[in-house]
Amino acid sequence: MKNYLKPLKKILQSRKFLIFITILTLIVLIKDNFFYKESKYTGLETTFVGRILKYKKLDNTYMITLLGKEKLIVYLKDFNYNLGDKIYLEGNLELPSNNTVLNTFNYKEYLKREKITYVLDANKSLLVSKNKNLLLEFKNNLLKYMDTFKSKNYLKSFILGDTSYLDKDMYKSFQINGICHILSIGSTHITFLSFIILNVFKKFKIKEVISYSILLFILFLYLLIVDFNVPILRVYLYMLISFLNKKLNLKFSHIKIFYLDILITLIFFPSLIYSKGFLYSYSLSFLLILNRKLLKGSYLKKLFKISFIAFLGSFPLNIYFNYNVNLLSVFYNLLFVPIFSFIFPLAFLTLIFNFLDNFLFTLINLLTSLSYYLDDFKFLTFIFKKPSIIVVVVYFLLIIWLIKRHDKVSFSVLIIVLLIHFNINYICPNNFFTVLDVKEGDSIYLNLYNTSILIDTGGVYGKHVSDNTITMLSSKGIRKIDYLILTHGDYDHMGDSIYLVSNFKVKNVIFNNGAYTNLESELLKVLQEKKINYFSNLKKLEINNLEIKFLNTRNYDNENDNSLVLYFLYNKYKFLLMGDASKEKEMDILDKYNLSSIDFFKVAHHGSDTSSSRDFIDKIKPRYSFISLGLNNRYGFPKESVLENLKDSKIYRTDLDGSIEVKFLKNSYKIITYTP
Repeated sequence: MKNYLKPLKKILQSRKFLIFITILTLIVLIKDNFFYKESKYTGLETTFVGRILKYKKLDNTYMITLLGKEKLIVYLKDFNYNLGDKIYLEGNLELPSNNTVLNTFNYKEYLKREKITYVLDANKSLLVSKNKNLLLEFKNNLLKYMDTFKSKNYLKSFILGDTSYLDKDMYKSFQINGICHILSIGSTHITFLSFIILNVFKKFKIKEVISYSILLFILFLYLLIVDFNVPILRVYLYMLISFLNKKLNLKFSHIKIFYLDILITLIFFPSLIYSKGFLYSYSLSFLLILNRKLLKGSYLKKLFKISFIAFLGSFPLNIYFNYNVNLLSVFYNLLFVPIFSFIFPLAFLTLIFNFLDNFLFTLINLLTSLSYYLDDFKFLTFIFKKPSIIVVVVYFLLIIWLIKRHDKVSFSVLIIVLLIHFNINYICPNNFFTVLDVKEGDSIYLNLYNTSILIDTGGVYGKHVSDNTITMLSSKGIRKIDYLILTHGDYDHMGDSIYLVSNFKVKNVIFNNGAYTNLESELLKVLQEKKINYFSNLKKLEINNLEIKFLNTRNYDNENDNSLVLYFLYNKYKFLLMGDASKEKEMDILDKYNLSSIDFFKVAHHGSDTSSSRDFIDKIKPRYSFISLGLNNRYGFPKESVLENLKDSKIYRTDLDGSIEVKFLKNSYKIITYTP
């Protein structure tokens, strides 16, 4: 080794260097996460100038990441620009919203981690100057070239590392089957590119050190093109540190190289600590590096070991992010991983030999169809309550212990922890009442005495609001709905019912009085096909210690008044849920039933002045009033007269407060809101 490299080697090998870079990483992470940096925008600006960093076509608009004074997300309908172009925009800044349903995607937090404060709804744009960056120009031309292919979205995803180009249903299907990790680019790409480049250099008899230096430079350019995609970044840094390790004879272990890889990544990209891609990529790689000696044997044996280790490593993250785990994913990986190891190189070859386009397109569509087919095999998919970060760490430690020891003790401890976690709702019952934010519809969830009841599903045209409901239930470890109660047949109350029963286990469905509407008739066909019990015209429902009374009066000539009105007691608290009942039915209820001092009142018909009369409200005297409605809805709900009638109660509204959860403690309750 040359003399001038010896001091560098000594520094890199010292314990002080490792301690220094670890402390530096912690300082960067603390500074990035705990010291809020105010936006350079006030929020009142209406004109903007910036360069285009990214763009993506949505249904009727384009979503642009723009670098102005700071990064902005821009929504623009007319778009004919390229990456790196400097553009002038006019529009209004808006603050992104938080998630209004527990444990669903939080757009505001996501943008915050990307150092983005505002979203710009632009109504005008002009080109200021064209892109002059050669690398971005190459990427612009590459994107235009990819657009000429039938398999363009697959090429953009697999080569540029952006899975947002993939069909949402496809990605969701791969996620359900526990194989979505194979859609991310990573070591397969680097291996393929390295193989080609090194073989070319070998043919020209170029020295190894020069070959690897040029290779690392080329891969760095690729890293820039894919915007420092996490799996590519991980592999690149590992290769770079390994190269230095070999040339400087540093004698670093694989674990130490991996550790330095993580630290360097987080120093330059601290926000990645929250990234799913970062966590999955590095956790799985760590387990594989930790167990390199086990990865021997025949190809099939090695593939099964990798698949099993990948399953174990992804398990804590799957239950943290997705709240479920599919045991069949071990075997699905055995099928899909080898094929996708072939598809990634095929994507590169398709760019050169465009006659492969149809083959690539057909092959991926066949694999997607197979994944859709496997979606139905849910008997080995288990839902777990969302764990805390501490529990996730404990799981990883137990998995590492199991893999290293291979004994009955480590296996038994892991199984015991799993069983406790899986049955946590029975060990520590969770009783709550939630008015879900389903925009202009109604949906209320009850979990009392370990009985799961959903009252209405909501319904928004062109969107499945039940996705949020299913996510919320799964995150709480709830695996079934014992009773789906549909107050009446209007779309905003039951429009998502077919989707819900098709995607979540429902044991019983209860309809209101009167003839079935078209929506209810369509649902009946699905219930009969799935052999789900259904009932109508019930007077009461007795479940464990809970008795729900349906305050039926008579049959009316309209669906709203035929709404099921629910009354029940839980502990000492009185609940009254009005569906869409009008003033006429309210008076009929007062004539037939003795109601007073209602603790929790779901206001009828989203706060319409056709309901909630002064006489009715004065009689029931609600303590808390919940109004389910959409923000800035076209009906102008809630009406001022209704708010005036309810003024003596504490009013909660889903348009302003998001979902409203009443959590019951031993001798009290707590109201939690999920404000937008």
